Amino acid sequence: MQKSIYVSVLLLLCSTFFAYAQSTATVEGRVLSKQKPLELSTVALKGTRFGTLTDTAGVFKLTGIPAGRYQLVVSQVGFETFQKTIVLTAGQTFRQTVELREAANTLGEVVVTGTMKEVSKLESPVPVEIYTPKFFQKNPTPNIYDALQNINGVRPQLNCNVCNTGDIHINGLEGPYTMVLLDGMPIVSALSTVYGLSGIPNSLVERVEVVKGPASTLYGSEAVAGLINIITKNPLKAPIVTADVFGTSWQEYNADLGVKFRAGSANSLVGLNYYNYQKPFDKNGDGFTDVTLQHRISVFNKWQFERKENRLASIAARYFYEDRWGGQTNWNRSLRGTDSLYAESIFTKRLELIGAYQLPTTENITLQSSFNSHNQNSVYGTTPFLATQRIFFAQLLWNKEFNSHVNLMVGTPFRYTFYDDNTPATQSADSLRPINQPDRTRLPGIFVQPEFTFNDQHKLLLGLRYDYNSRHGNILTPRFSYKWSPNKDNVIRFNAGTGYRVVNLFTEDHAALTGARQVVVEDELKPERSWNVNLNYTKLIVFGSGFLNVDASLFYTYFTNRIIADYDTDPNKIFFDNLKGHSTSKGLSVNLDANFTFPLKVNAGFTLMDVYKVEDDADGQPVKTRQLLTERITGTWAVSYDFGRGLSADYTGNLYGPMRLPLLSSDDPRPEYSPTWSIQNIQLTKRFDNGFEIYGGLKNLLNFTPPANSIARAFDPFDKGVVFGPDGQVVASPDNPYRLTFDPTYVFAPNQGIRGFLGVRYTIR
Repeated sequence: MQKSIYVSVLLLLCSTFFAYAQSTATVEGRVLSKQKPLELSTVALKGTRFGTLTDTAGVFKLTGIPAGRYQLVVSQVGFETFQKTIVLTAGQTFRQTVELREAANTLGEVVVTGTMKEVSKLESPVPVEIYTPKFFQKNPTPNIYDALQNINGVRPQLNCNVCNTGDIHINGLEGPYTMVLLDGMPIVSALSTVYGLSGIPNSLVERVEVVKGPASTLYGSEAVAGLINIITKNPLKAPIVTADVFGTSWQEYNADLGVKFRAGSANSLVGLNYYNYQKPFDKNGDGFTDVTLQHRISVFNKWQFERKENRLASIAARYFYEDRWGGQTNWNRSLRGTDSLYAESIFTKRLELIGAYQLPTTENITLQSSFNSHNQNSVYGTTPFLATQRIFFAQLLWNKEFNSHVNLMVGTPFRYTFYDDNTPATQSADSLRPINQPDRTRLPGIFVQPEFTFNDQHKLLLGLRYDYNSRHGNILTPRFSYKWSPNKDNVIRFNAGTGYRVVNLFTEDHAALTGARQVVVEDELKPERSWNVNLNYTKLIVFGSGFLNVDASLFYTYFTNRIIADYDTDPNKIFFDNLKGHSTSKGLSVNLDANFTFPLKVNAGFTLMDVYKVEDDADGQPVKTRQLLTERITGTWAVSYDFGRGLSADYTGNLYGPMRLPLLSSDDPRPEYSPTWSIQNIQLTKRFDNGFEIYGGLKNLLNFTPPANSIARAFDPFDKGVVFGPDGQVVASPDNPYRLTFDPTYVFAPNQGIRGFLGVRYTIR
């Protein structure tokens, strides 16, 4: 009796399975390139949850698919995307062999930054630039901040000659207007823009996506000039082991190590970066270190979990510690905070957590979250600055594809920021008994982004975001994007929208600490608001010996309110106020990407721009003023040639036009504008079949450095010899005929001259 029950149950299960198998379909096949299998290609049915990766033999299999009409999509970075419409019937096994062709350019690569969902670069209505580790390896650097110097329209800007603080300019707008994301999460912002950028190692980067222009509709505050999304490596696709170690003739040493492993149903990637520079060079003879001494370590760990129906689940963490100081070369740690010798010493600790989880529902709903804690213990001469910032961010994303013509993205972001420091910025207004009052900002919001694909030529993307800032109230940011591609070789994109940013004073007034200036806030600072338009045109030109990809953009940003630091009125003060007029950033940017049938590749670009403000003077007449530390023209290039047998050469460089520099008085003898200057590099690389690479070359071939008097009164860093009048202004004296004070903010280029470098890479795939 019992045996018959077992047999009946078994027959029932078999019949159920057989019936299910007969009511669904299967898609299987192989993915090849030049008749060789392609591992880890993405195979998916567009708009469904069915997707997988190819194995080492290039084989894939999708099962349990309901009968119907589908779009089969096969993609791999560096290859043209394959798409085919298939019709499946119940019980059918559809077989397909896919031959992927190497991409002649990056138009087929998948991007996520412009629309928050995966789409090929060619199909994106928002212009997105892609940069891979191979691009950055043409000029090896110890962190992603330095690596960005060869991207057209993107410039790492040094803000201090002593501590080498920096930010990233996009199309002439300063660092606070650039949002830096890690896997789409707003990790680097506000306080951490000053020191956090240098702590992102190249070893964990799979690609960098750059959007130039407003992105506040999707990403909120700070994404006014644009955003840089650093996509970290997928633990499943990453090499088993990667190592990259190099040093320079300035005794800088950098080591990157990456290891991946599998634990059960999870894949993990561990990355370690260590940077050390402890040689206080003073080649310009001003008594100060030419480059800040640094001791930095960063540990990164990312987990990706395998789930049913290929749903997303990942978590990553990074810890970063840095000890840096710059100043008079004979300074030591025991003099920290004293007026014996001048130095700027900064200890930085950062913890970052990032996670993404696709909910187990029939709808495509993903929960994204991040948390970062930034602790800074710093002393600028005798001025201590102790600050803590914590940011929690979470959002639900619902992506719904109704049909091949209509897609809807809805997001509900929430951001909480805690900020505290030892300055009056976080103290009560009571001057007799000030109470510490940390700043706590809550920013819930919602955005809606419908996308309409009318046909292969026309696509429309709309967006509307609403945020409620706990300090400033309601903020609304609309967006409009239109893409017209008359054929596959020509694409025109028009983007318009608004941007907003809530000011963080430390980001703006760092010069107050390093130059001991007094910060004066003349009115309650309101959020900055801007209107932005961008017209982009891309064209692929194929000729007999290769192809040329042209990417050109016209951009215009108009600020109705902007907080611009006034350094000119009083050399001992920095004034902040809402703009009494308007500010404008406009220009033209062109990128050229040429590949030839012979082994030569050329990437080049230039940007022409004009960034200024207009305010009325005392007589009511409008006065136009150029923005400080903003070039008129910038150019970048990378020329690569493969000699064969694993030997190649890279020649990279950039060029910057004149910038207006901050002078301390009308008698300041230093030039008001910088010269046109260029940093150029050359590298030779030898690759071996066993996974080793040896590379070396020269950086800053022209040995360009700024003037030796960039630090004003470097011999008197505490202004002991400066005479001040009753009004607080500097009085001319025999020792100070130009009425100067100590100030290291007259900086437009690094002080590091020509130097050699040598390194080795090793990869096990």
